[in-house]
Amino acid sequence: MEAADKFYLTTAIAYANNKPGLHTLYEVIGADVLARWNRLCGRPTRFLTGTDEHSVNIAQRAAAEGIPTAVFVDEKVALFRQAQETLLIRPDRFIRTSDPDHIHAAQELVRRAYAAGDIYFGKYEGWYCPAEGFKTAADVESPTGPRCPDHPGLELLWLSEPNWFFKLSAYQKRLEAHFAAHPDFVAPAFRRNEVLGLLAAGPEDFSISRTGSDWGIPFPLLPDGSSSLRPDGSYDPAAGTIYVWFDALANYLTGAGFPHDQASFSRWWPADLQIIGKDISKFHALYWPAILWSAGLEATKSIWVHGWLLSGGDRHSKSRGNFLDPLEKVNSLGADGIRYAALREVPFDADAEATWPTFIHRYNTDLANNWGNLHKRVTSLVNLYLGGVRQAPSGQTALATLWPGILATYSSKLEARLLHEALGGLWSFCDAANRLIEVEKPWALAKVAADETETPKVRAAARARLAAVLGDLAEACRLFALASAPFLPATAPVALGQLGYPYPYDEKGAGGPPIAEELRWGAHASETGIITPANAPLFPRLPEE
Repeated sequence: MEAADKFYLTTAIAYANNKPGLHTLYEVIGADVLARWNRLCGRPTRFLTGTDEHSVNIAQRAAAEGIPTAVFVDEKVALFRQAQETLLIRPDRFIRTSDPDHIHAAQELVRRAYAAGDIYFGKYEGWYCPAEGFKTAADVESPTGPRCPDHPGLELLWLSEPNWFFKLSAYQKRLEAHFAAHPDFVAPAFRRNEVLGLLAAGPEDFSISRTGSDWGIPFPLLPDGSSSLRPDGSYDPAAGTIYVWFDALANYLTGAGFPHDQASFSRWWPADLQIIGKDISKFHALYWPAILWSAGLEATKSIWVHGWLLSGGDRHSKSRGNFLDPLEKVNSLGADGIRYAALREVPFDADAEATWPTFIHRYNTDLANNWGNLHKRVTSLVNLYLGGVRQAPSGQTALATLWPGILATYSSKLEARLLHEALGGLWSFCDAANRLIEVEKPWALAKVAADETETPKVRAAARARLAAVLGDLAEACRLFALASAPFLPATAPVALGQLGYPYPYDEKGAGGPPIAEELRWGAHASETGIITPANAPLFPRLPEE
């Protein structure tokens, strides 16, 4: 949990072609957790996410609905913003590839690549996926004919058009050297090995322009290398547009301040962590560093590749209709319930089944029956037997000795981006606290303490033990609520408030003391306080049928 100079975190940007599914927002929820954790640790943090607006598929869908593409995109972007707001995702910037500063950034990357001699004008002939871009022959082979494996429902286009190409093949040796010098550049390790397999096969030059469509960022060069900017400030349509992937990747630079805000860019670049899905690892792990080097910029420090949410073995997809609607599901589980269930059910490093029944079961088991039940029992017991007066933690129970190891594992798993394992370890502490109640039986201790047939010594010992046990349980709840805040940002302040503690951070998890001190056992032992019994459970149990 050491502080660092800064932490710049990005996610992939989502196509603004439909309403978002939970599978689209899964990585953004995980990124929000990591951003919150870093802010809590006292690290200056910048978190970027947003939307990719220039695919051919978007223009086609807008045309099919009979509305201008820009209007179509604005409507879909509003849905993404609403979903992220509802799920308590709090980026420092929500970027759109139609933002003016991003247009300048993408065009500047093209100019730098040209100046470096890394792009050339040629002819592209091959398959093109409207939702993803240019495909190789190996990409599209299937028993039913040419199909994009990531978008099987879309008809591929056969294109033959003049294009600008980036010399990715010229960067093979530098890419190999970079992977060798930075073994954690792509993680987890098995995803790194997948990318190394692509690199060993020999990276091919790729197209960075499109012709025949005016939906996109104007390509800033004409075929002879001269500027396509005309005296009236418009761009020559004959130059075409920047290919969507070259355009999209540039958003990470734009979000840091490139090219005009040099102070911001110097502060935040290179990105410390970029979180992406496994289907786009080639673009981020091979294309992206080469583009950056061509522009004279540093490569990203680390790329984390997560898997897919599955249903019956199939990837969640809006086209397949097997996805979960986040706004609809929040009505049942709440924002914290959805955040928790998604990140606990689906490992952050692998594919996994993600169905609504499993989400409800996870919610009931971990949130309602475990953490919610513990919090309600402790606040009720303190009010019932100690008049609501919070006792100082005694350290006389196993919880005090258990906590440092739990915290060390939890923080190390978060730093390693194994969010599901971090949650599993933290919830074992909740299990231990619930077990302590059953072992110590505060109600039995209270009965002995009030039993006038017992000797004063026995009654005093029972009162002391009752105070010690409830003091440690209240401290366990404080620590648990605070530690879970990156995952449960709405619940943590409520739980702490009922325990008589303020929540010292803002809605993004920033502005308070470094959490390492706050998560020390007994950090507020000298402070008195009143515990308020919960009028309603933190997580009401739901019918699983």
